Amino acid sequence: MACKCGGRGGFYYTVNAEVSFDRESTKTREFLLRNLSAIRIFRNGFFRSKWRSVAGKHRILSMDAREKSRSTILKSSKDKRVPIFVMMPVDTFAVDASGSPRIRKIKALTVSLKALKLAGVHGIGVEVCWGIVERFSPFDYNWSLYEELFKLISDSGLKLHVALSFHSNIHSSNGKGGVSLPLWILEIGDANKDIYYRDRHGFSNNDYLTLGVDEVPLLSGRTALQCYEDFMLSFVNKFESYIGSVIEEISIGLGPSGELRYPAHPFGDGRWKFPGIGEFQCYDKYMMEDLKLAACREGKPQWGNRGPQNAGCYNSLPSGVPFFEEGQESFRSDYGRFFLEWYSGRLICHADAILAKAAKILKKYQENEQTSVTLVAKIGGIYWWYQTVSHPAELTAGYYNTALRDGYDPVLSVLSRHGAALHIPCLEMMDSETPPTFLCSPEGLLKQIQSVSKKRIINLIGRNTTERLDRLFQPRLDYGKFIQTVTIPRQKL
Repeated sequence: MACKCGGRGGFYYTVNAEVSFDRESTKTREFLLRNLSAIRIFRNGFFRSKWRSVAGKHRILSMDAREKSRSTILKSSKDKRVPIFVMMPVDTFAVDASGSPRIRKIKALTVSLKALKLAGVHGIGVEVCWGIVERFSPFDYNWSLYEELFKLISDSGLKLHVALSFHSNIHSSNGKGGVSLPLWILEIGDANKDIYYRDRHGFSNNDYLTLGVDEVPLLSGRTALQCYEDFMLSFVNKFESYIGSVIEEISIGLGPSGELRYPAHPFGDGRWKFPGIGEFQCYDKYMMEDLKLAACREGKPQWGNRGPQNAGCYNSLPSGVPFFEEGQESFRSDYGRFFLEWYSGRLICHADAILAKAAKILKKYQENEQTSVTLVAKIGGIYWWYQTVSHPAELTAGYYNTALRDGYDPVLSVLSRHGAALHIPCLEMMDSETPPTFLCSPEGLLKQIQSVSKKRIINLIGRNTTERLDRLFQPRLDYGKFIQTVTIPRQKL
């Protein structure tokens, strides 16, 4: 588990547990920390750790450029190490006069990468954006930007976690750049808004294609699944020489922010704010057609006309919202169970279809130990209202997880079938630091997912969600047999 710490506007970095600074290396450490504090290229990055859920006996530490410690090596009882990756920030790229993306501040980036390597960082996480590579027209893949970036990272001696991203990050970039979907996709969307998810008011955003078009050939003669598959094939063909040696993990985007979920809590467009329960996102015409078919198969055609009409709005709280309480028209009703099974089931089928294609493409590499690469899928960390019976924020996001039903087991079953690891957020969060009024439990959510991952024998990859600007976080890893705590003394440079 990693915590991201950093001074306001400063450079955030993390130290790999494989590195040890003893007294003889004091000068090296001081040189490194002085230079890190002056480099700002990764100021918006985040850190993450990865571990095996079936043998989670690793420790990890994180510190910012103002911190010193007598030792930055943390060993488990079996002397294992936890590799740390630093995420490349979204504003690494800029658009030039011709409309083509380019890498910003290459010299500063090069220095930053070398400093991270000296700090003991294992690798860099990079989003490979559909909206950059296939930007202007179908099948016109331009990998030059990533060829340049991957070479810089490789030459610095760092490894890569690559996230193939089929979403836009403009709304989540806080006005600091961002990448849209491919321009030719946006043109199609201008004429047909139903290629995006819609809420019951008809509002949509162009962050990600609705899963309703997974098998509908609306995208210049291709379905969405075919577009994703072609992109993955092109990537593997271009960077085959890096796979297994430099590229250790490949994460496949499955939804907004790359996570398998519906955009029930849209960030950045003013519709939702924490701790709202969110809204169901099934009102594009393609998902509504599927809902009608499912209702007819159930023998209840009237259930297919619309989603729940008593489920509140984006910023509602669960109290007073009939669908998320007890009653004849609640989530526990026959209709409620039908709708939630359909809604979550469509999301799981979406993941199954994409991961099946990805696993097939990567199979030949995974069969060879020298080119072995880990397939990864991300889910969202919907931890607010987790301590209620209905778990409303999870339900609107597409996780049919309540106090009465384990909604993550079906998801992880799909990952297990395709040999994929699970990437989860919120590792730095503690229940005691969340507002008690909103019945949050990031620790409860993590514990549930850990339990299911052990059952399904799935590897876990984790990241922090928020930066830590207060006291240094003390990570607690509980995997049944081991509870380990790391405390790093903080001093000013």
